[in-house]
Amino acid sequence: MSKRLAYPYLAWIVGFIIIPILFICYYGLTRDGHFTFSNIAAITENVHWIPLVLSVRLSLICVVICLLISIPLGLALRSIRSRFLVFLFMMPMWMNTVLSILAWKLLLGTNGIIGRLFHVRSILNTQLATEIGMVYDLLPFAIIPIYNAFASIDDSIIDAAYDLGADRAQVLTKIMLPGAKAGILSAVVMVFVPALTSFVISDMLGGGKVSLIGNVIEQEFTNSMDWNLGSGLGMVLMVFVLLSTMLLRGGES
Repeated sequence: MSKRLAYPYLAWIVGFIIIPILFICYYGLTRDGHFTFSNIAAITENVHWIPLVLSVRLSLICVVICLLISIPLGLALRSIRSRFLVFLFMMPMWMNTVLSILAWKLLLGTNGIIGRLFHVRSILNTQLATEIGMVYDLLPFAIIPIYNAFASIDDSIIDAAYDLGADRAQVLTKIMLPGAKAGILSAVVMVFVPALTSFVISDMLGGGKVSLIGNVIEQEFTNSMDWNLGSGLGMVLMVFVLLSTMLLRGGES
């Protein structure tokens, strides 16, 4: 009986994950019905390679910023131990991404609050605007695993460290951060992967002037209608994401 409960889940995986991936592999490895690697090799062209490099760079910056915010915040939430505050940081995860990015589009516009406060012109249609949108959208995915990792550390271990003469810096570097290593790595994966594959945020805040690899793939499917090339580039991105995830997961052991 328990095995039968898994059948709907297996059907979902087959229908919406495995079969689409097989279609992508088929289109990515064929052209006019013939087997070819040309769709995958197209990633080496500047028109595709430059957006990939830009995507990796912005994704790494997003990861660093999210960690710089999430680690101190996770420590603060652990010391406060307020479920309500944790709930407040989880709320953005429940909001529609398009609506939240539209709000940032107004804030970063010429007449937006941010421009008025800092006396700057509109920063829309720039890499900075895209980065701000990425950080805002993905920050909760870094806060939650890091907070949970810090919260799982036994207080008695910390008290024992202080009793043995350790200061706050030593407790942080030798107990807290090593103890939260798994949560930090999980946060890196959960931020890096969606940032690397993002295209909606750069479309809305980049105004078409910030072209990421996700935008290139999306345009191949929707504008150029070249499913073969789009699938080939998608396969490259998929392999890149898998290798990055395996590398980061390997750091947990």
